[in-house]
Amino acid sequence: MPLTTDEDVRQLLTETRTIAVVGASDRPDRPSWGVMRVMQDWGYRILPVNPQISGEHVHGEYVWRELGQIGEPIDMVDIFRQPGAAGDAVDEAIAAGAKSVWMQLGVINGAAAARAEVAGLKVVMDRCPAIELRRLGIAKTT
Repeated sequence: MPLTTDEDVRQLLTETRTIAVVGASDRPDRPSWGVMRVMQDWGYRILPVNPQISGEHVHGEYVWRELGQIGEPIDMVDIFRQPGAAGDAVDEAIAAGAKSVWMQLGVINGAAAARAEVAGLKVVMDRCPAIELRRLGIAKTT
């Protein structure tokens, strides 16, 4: 079952240090661009993932083509994809050894969440970590 309590979400955000953002954008008008900036401001390491802009840099970080290329531990995979495409991102997160997946506002995919949980990942759906940081009063680590 996805994490829903404030305490569970707070604990996940407190334990997390490295976040891969699937569907990262280099466009300031896109939600993923702003969320990545907020998460960096809070002290998280952001690893953007987007095959359309791989090799470029967003917020000073190299953009990866896919999660499997990253080659370093990933605490959380933050998914900015349509609900139907979220399953592929979840499967990649499982294969990459991520500890959790976070499906953004409007991204609800119960089957993908169930696969992640069976694989031992924590799951959050239909929420934004940048909003939750502020709402829960989590202190910046920078």
